[in-house]
Amino acid sequence: MKRKWWHDKVAYQIYPKSFYDTNADGIGDLRGIIEKLDYLADLGIEILWLSPVYLSPFADQGYDIADYYQIDPRFGTMEDMDELIAEAKKRGISILMDLVVNHCSDEHIWFQKAIADPDGPYGKYFYLEKDDGQLPCNWRSYFGGPCWDRLPGTDRLYLHVFHKKQPDLNWENPEVRNEIYKNINWWLEKGLGGFRIDAIINIKKALPFHDYPADRADGLSSIDNMLEEASGIGVFLQEMRQQTFEKYDAFTVGEVFHSKAEELSSFIGEDGFFSTMFDFRPVCFSSSANGFYDYRPITPEDYKQCIFTSQAEAQEIGFYANVIENHDGPRGASHYLPADGCHDTGKKMLATISLMLRGIPFIYQGQELGMENTVFSSIEDIDDINTLAEYETAKKAGLSDQEALSAVSKYSRDNARTPMQWTNGAQAGFTQGTPWLPVNPNYTAINAASQLADENSVLSYYKKLIALRRDSRYKETLVYGKTVPFLAGQKNLTAFLRQSDQQNILVLANYQSAPQEAALPFKRFRTLLSNYPDTVFDPKKECLTLRSYEAKILLEL
Repeated sequence: MKRKWWHDKVAYQIYPKSFYDTNADGIGDLRGIIEKLDYLADLGIEILWLSPVYLSPFADQGYDIADYYQIDPRFGTMEDMDELIAEAKKRGISILMDLVVNHCSDEHIWFQKAIADPDGPYGKYFYLEKDDGQLPCNWRSYFGGPCWDRLPGTDRLYLHVFHKKQPDLNWENPEVRNEIYKNINWWLEKGLGGFRIDAIINIKKALPFHDYPADRADGLSSIDNMLEEASGIGVFLQEMRQQTFEKYDAFTVGEVFHSKAEELSSFIGEDGFFSTMFDFRPVCFSSSANGFYDYRPITPEDYKQCIFTSQAEAQEIGFYANVIENHDGPRGASHYLPADGCHDTGKKMLATISLMLRGIPFIYQGQELGMENTVFSSIEDIDDINTLAEYETAKKAGLSDQEALSAVSKYSRDNARTPMQWTNGAQAGFTQGTPWLPVNPNYTAINAASQLADENSVLSYYKKLIALRRDSRYKETLVYGKTVPFLAGQKNLTAFLRQSDQQNILVLANYQSAPQEAALPFKRFRTLLSNYPDTVFDPKKECLTLRSYEAKILLEL
């Protein structure tokens, strides 16, 4: 593997609207990120991904972009963005922006010109079909309902696999691709370190449009069926890489669903389309084609099998990006930890597993504090369009209003989008105004200010994990070493070796409240890090007793 500048980095995702507000309008802004750069540098972050800050009507929280060359005034100005890039660079932090190019906003000038002249050049920037009284295909959008809507004032329909205000761009048109590449290079010239690439697998459609078997009473079919059939996306992705990222040695992380196992090397191999891609296997485990109401909890054994499968498939190919949570789902502590383990010790254990795996760790804002799911008392509390659609799906399936609310609350994207909990003061120190989304009521107990002063806090533990990964004595093993599952058959024990020519490092995690013993593969060791202050070791049996949700990182001597 060619060694790249990003291999040993730890990345952090900011959801700007909820990070830190400096002008009391209840919305986080770029100046707020600038003010918190020292906090991020102290944590050990060297790559910083911002969810979209482009001009947008915010039908889908900024993932509907009206102008790729402008900063939305709610977040600040282009001067603020330039300052952020410069100030981050001073601290050794590379900035990533979100690259959202499967679709744009219906308020983008391209779409407005398509409305004005569907047969003109901009009509070809989108997927337009004659409205003959029948939908061109029965694909269901990600947010529910058909993927087709009437192009205003015309006899045409346009495709949108997400929200109706997010028309899909026609990647089959080379003019569209060239405009996208032009924009990417414009931002890279500004000094960006790279991009997180949104929903990229959707850019290739299975054409011509056709139906799939209906899978719900609405007569529509999951978009997943189309993605399974679509082929040839590599031509687009290779072209994009060569025309943009490759020229700047940019770091790219793909949001890739539905990739096929045999394609992994094409995506993240030596000369892959991207530097890395998110490992969504644990995220997708709970999902159901029926919707949130039919999701199943993920058990410790399920989680173990997911990560071991991913580690094995990428081991000889490249690096996955390892995530516990992001802006598109629930809080990881609430999702992956059993109820009896959703406490500081359990959160540290989960962090130990994630940051010690081979790959590039991505931390989502507040994860380092152990932020948890919030509380919804009614559907009116929810802002997220996807959750609202899932609520209606649950009700159509026969659930009562309360049952539907309970079902969608567990997985709502709003759980991760509540404001960052900086202090135990008013509005969690996020804003001096009224926050756009209510703060989680537990902010008085979980906040950065209290944890910064506590050597035993979740935040302090994350700092120690990141520092360990960067430590020159262990970096070769923890960054480039193999991941070898250990005692994989032992229930609720997640254990693996990180192995290099220089050393063996063992990671042990007791994923349950009851203690259990774990035999060791070596006789002499030193504890590098643990979420307990001591070690219970029986030298005669050569085993450790791991207490409730105990995690240990051991170096063989």
